[in-house]
Amino acid sequence: MMKVVGLALALAVGATGFAFAKEDDEKVPAAEVNKIEETLSTLGCSGYESVKKEEQGIYEIEDAKCKMGVVDIKLDKDYTVILISRY
Repeated sequence: MMKVVGLALALAVGATGFAFAKEDDEKVPAAEVNKIEETLSTLGCSGYESVKKEEQGIYEIEDAKCKMGVVDIKLDKDYTVILISRY
């Protein structure tokens, strides 16, 4: 029984470490955030809830506060708008 509990605990700790590592991978460096904010500014946006970098260099900006309302925006690796979703 102790081996089973020990194994379950080891797996839980290992999975937690993996989850934190994945979260760190999604952080966008400050230099990239500055370029994203410049693009958002040209769109009339002044803030956002979060920025994530997805696969293939796509940036996802959630809940951007823009003149057109609150939107989600996706930018390509060159900081060009590829999608604006308003809900």
